[in-house]
Amino acid sequence: MIATIVRYVFQILTVIVIVDVLLSYFTSPYNRIRAFLDRIVEPMLRPIRRIIPPMANIDFSPVILVILLQIIESILVRIL
Repeated sequence: MIATIVRYVFQILTVIVIVDVLLSYFTSPYNRIRAFLDRIVEPMLRPIRRIIPPMANIDFSPVILVILLQIIESILVRIL
């Protein structure tokens, strides 16, 4: 039961990160939906960006975040 909830939470976070990245290509940073998603995603991306800054104007931090979310999810599910 708890493992299922953990899976859903991490899947929702992953989708939020992906949607936020996609919206960043097509909408203004002042768009209400994008601003809301940015408030969720940015605190998770900030530490990654400090370690791995954007290279050649390409930001790999969302990809790294999705991978980290998947790793953390699998570890937590195994523990539970």
